[in-house]
Amino acid sequence: MNVFLQKAWSPYVVGAGIGILSWFAFATADHPIGITTPFEHSAALVIQAGVPDIIQNHAYYQNPENTPVIGWEWMLVIGVLVGAAWSAYLSGDHTQEVVSELWKWRFGPSIPIRLTGAFLGGALMMIGARLAKGCTSGHGISGTLQLAVSSWIFVLVIFSVSALTAFFLFGKKGRSHV
Repeated sequence: MNVFLQKAWSPYVVGAGIGILSWFAFATADHPIGITTPFEHSAALVIQAGVPDIIQNHAYYQNPENTPVIGWEWMLVIGVLVGAAWSAYLSGDHTQEVVSELWKWRFGPSIPIRLTGAFLGGALMMIGARLAKGCTSGHGISGTLQLAVSSWIFVLVIFSVSALTAFFLFGKKGRSHV
């Protein structure tokens, strides 16, 4: 059977692949993988085009490592999007569903409310990732592979907060209610 047609892959194979990708990123770019930095840099470039003094005079961007550029990390963003779409297509594991049954059960069938919730949740995750100086891929993958204590703390906090948020949003019965 073709591995690309499977709906689920072995977590060990996927973990090894992510480890190889992380090693490759360090070997070729001397930089860990992360998916929020390209969005930060793109936003800074847009602001710089309109109001250049804001970026040029901001203390954060005085550090040469923080200079906003469109770099190789955008390939990771594109790869995640294209890879997910390709995987869903090949495996037949895709849906046109905008509002899941669990969301309908908890918040109702409104598509605008679902999209607003998704946008706000994503925005909060992005803000949190930038405050933590890394996202789940930056800390959870690259940082833990380097055995960085800050990344291990980040992973423990993100999983704990995620579980509490799910409990708060969907209650004790969760999916069993649907």
